[in-house]
Amino acid sequence: MVESFFYVVETFSQWLWGPWTMAFIAFVSIYLTVKSRFFQLRHFQFIFSHTFNRIFYKHKNSSASTISPFQATSASLAGTVGMGNMAGVATALSIGGPGAIFWMWVMAFFGMITKAAEISIAVHYREIDAEGNIHGGPMYYIRKALGWKTLTVFFSIGIIINCIFTSSLLQAHTVGRALEASYGINPYLTTSIMGLITMMVAIGGIRRIGRFCEALVPLMTLVYLMSGLLIVIANFSLIPQALGEILNYAFAPAPAIGGFAGAAVMTAIQIGMARGMLSNEAGLGTAPMIHANAETEHPFQQGLWGAAEVFIDTTVVCTITALIILCSGVLANGSSGIELLLEGFATYYSPMAANAIISIAIVTFCLSTQIGFFVYFETALVDLFNQRIFGIIKWLYFLPGIIFAGITNVDQLWVLANISVALSALPNLVALLFLSGVFVKLMRDYMSGEKKYSTKLTDENKQYIKVAE
Repeated sequence: MVESFFYVVETFSQWLWGPWTMAFIAFVSIYLTVKSRFFQLRHFQFIFSHTFNRIFYKHKNSSASTISPFQATSASLAGTVGMGNMAGVATALSIGGPGAIFWMWVMAFFGMITKAAEISIAVHYREIDAEGNIHGGPMYYIRKALGWKTLTVFFSIGIIINCIFTSSLLQAHTVGRALEASYGINPYLTTSIMGLITMMVAIGGIRRIGRFCEALVPLMTLVYLMSGLLIVIANFSLIPQALGEILNYAFAPAPAIGGFAGAAVMTAIQIGMARGMLSNEAGLGTAPMIHANAETEHPFQQGLWGAAEVFIDTTVVCTITALIILCSGVLANGSSGIELLLEGFATYYSPMAANAIISIAIVTFCLSTQIGFFVYFETALVDLFNQRIFGIIKWLYFLPGIIFAGITNVDQLWVLANISVALSALPNLVALLFLSGVFVKLMRDYMSGEKKYSTKLTDENKQYIKVAE
């Protein structure tokens, strides 16, 4: 029964991530890049000087649902810097070969402007209710700017499925497998504890989630990067070879080596693009829902944080993971998922130290992701139904990881992640294509210094950019 289910799922995933999907994703990202005149390339330094250089800028947090730009970024990174950067990259290598990493890089470059666009548009079209609560995201700008209610429904359904499979299920499952492999801890116990912690933080609202992620995400990312860099530096002479494999096998089939079965070029492209989008969420439509809550002077100013997120998440963190695996030579072992990364760390650190580093990293990464995605789950459910219905069924979010904790085939579960990514991304990308003019208008308004579409003015007068403009 289970095998038949996963066979159908695998078939659907291959169809959903066929050439037409990849072509459409590439077209939207390239179109936005060209229309912005390659902003992410021309103003690379500007992006970081106007984001992370302003981390300690004090914000008033005037609303109960308002968070600082950095808290929004931390909460968003909490949803991206997780199993996608570790188990996701490892699985991409074991299925798609080294060439998959190149296509993740491609997704990251074009994804910088895609994420900046969706966040900028979300902040511009956000709503503030009578209680001062902020609501924003693709479902709001699709409905308010385009009036396409059917597409809004499709997007919300896709997000709910995405949250259940890629967050609630896969995050807890990854932690359960890691701790079972390292310390023999029952995965059902691990996933139950994760569900409880997630519930305690998530039901406290956006402010509690923002504070939690602001404290945890930068620290956990730094610890993982420093630990991984030591392995890469120790194998410094092998870096050119690893980079050569990434470039060569992006356009040529990767041969079988040891336990690695090899990979076709199309597989590398499919897996690389799917994992790239899952890793940095550019175009996925999730990040705009949390960035819409940011207290920011201008929509495009918050969009810059999105561009920076993509670079850090994929170009930096994912690349470190890939180099650890390729330089250590463990890809030939035939392992997949978090076990492959554990083997890579064990080539440099003692087994005990490797287990400790990976266990701490994977627990904090996946826990923060599971918590951060609750915002998206709530936003989609409330928009699709109402607050009362959400109050009844919100508890379902904490259960999938516990129920599926015993499944050992990681690749089968990642197929579910591929499907859920496409279901939420495609409606959002359609909307971004039609709202590209709005994004360019916001970008020029900010860069010119005119700022007639500043967040404060738009929130007060509700004079939104007309799509016809």
